[in-house]
Amino acid sequence: MSPFTLTLLTAFFLVFVIEGLIYALFPDQVKKLMAMALSMPTQPLRLFGLLMAVLGVTAIYILRAFHLF
Repeated sequence: MSPFTLTLLTAFFLVFVIEGLIYALFPDQVKKLMAMALSMPTQPLRLFGLLMAVLGVTAIYILRAFHLF
């Protein structure tokens, strides 16, 4: 398995770990947040998701450009 594939899979499964911890530690708050999300219009949620994706890609690019990981 190439180092890139291993890094990509590690990152993917780390999302599961973090999300699982959030659900396990704060289930009531997650339910409230989901109810709020259901009541919101679609466009702001879509924009927030896009913004977070762009910020994530930018952070990875910066970290890799300066060899921080």
